[in-house]
Amino acid sequence: MVNVLGLDIGGANTKATFLKTCHGTVEEQKTVLKYFPIWKNGKPQLAQVLDDLKNSLADKTVLDAVAVTITAELSDAYQTKKDGINHVLDCVTKVFGDSQLFVLDVEANLRSVKSACAEPLMVASANWAATGWMVSQTVKNCVVVDVGSTSTSIIPIVNGKVAAEGKTDLEKLQNGELVYSGSLRTNVATIVDSIPVKGNMTRVSSELFALSGDVHLIWGHITKQDYTAETADGRGKTKHEASARLARVVCADTNMLTEQEIKEMAEFVYTQQVEQISDGLNQVYQRVKPQTEKLMAIVAGLGRNFLARKAAEKVGFTEIVDLEKLLGSEASVVSPSVGVALLAASKLEGRTVEWKRS
Repeated sequence: MVNVLGLDIGGANTKATFLKTCHGTVEEQKTVLKYFPIWKNGKPQLAQVLDDLKNSLADKTVLDAVAVTITAELSDAYQTKKDGINHVLDCVTKVFGDSQLFVLDVEANLRSVKSACAEPLMVASANWAATGWMVSQTVKNCVVVDVGSTSTSIIPIVNGKVAAEGKTDLEKLQNGELVYSGSLRTNVATIVDSIPVKGNMTRVSSELFALSGDVHLIWGHITKQDYTAETADGRGKTKHEASARLARVVCADTNMLTEQEIKEMAEFVYTQQVEQISDGLNQVYQRVKPQTEKLMAIVAGLGRNFLARKAAEKVGFTEIVDLEKLLGSEASVVSPSVGVALLAASKLEGRTVEWKRS
């Protein structure tokens, strides 16, 4: 019997998965997502967040290993990525020092903390590698489109191997494998520079007035409970409050614009966000398609059905599979933490641990 905890420590969200495995099979699994904006709540609080997750998922269970993937290093809470990696791993060591610790790198290898600190750019923002490795165990030719709250990872898999060309976020932004557009936290002003209002194309304010979460709340793509990020104005998460924020993007308010006019604004922003994601996906698709006869899209993350699926359809994928069908709904939203936990369990068991859908 092996008990492992997988952590995906981001700048805004930390995701965790507990697995109990035996003879290559998952016997028990639990997942949780914690919203923790490290730049706002403060670096000193991270260790407490990790300790709370440990108590929530593992309680008094002795953990054989804790495996970590990190994206928080990009947060402006840190001066450099090296500073971020070192601080996060210091917190992990403080909380989980009694367990064997692994850190995921961009080649989907598990490293020691010492090795990770020696080469921080090899482990920075490697969570996509965990998702890619996990999917590659089941689907041999596909492109994973993982739309989280903040960004979209596009991960090609060819002949059962992750075929990503980019290793750093910079490289991925250049080749289409990373699109900084997500289902909750994206500033509307980075999705569009103008919106049709009352029949006229209207330039938008570049202020942080509304987020993608407001657009998807207005359209019913997400619920108040799904909207885990804080809102741009600190107010609530009703459709009326979201509409007020979106109206403000064009320097208006709900007295100046009707509910229908604001909904039409939301529709336009939504269409343009699908276009953003499909642009990156198409770049990857055109590169990978000649390498295989059949290529499906696997959609993942909170935005898997209203953003990832729509982008895949736009690009021309004829077979689109929801990662929920492979993992279950909870795990499909926190897939990097599931993937890194499976990698650690497989390492300890000496065989590839097979996921058992809950």
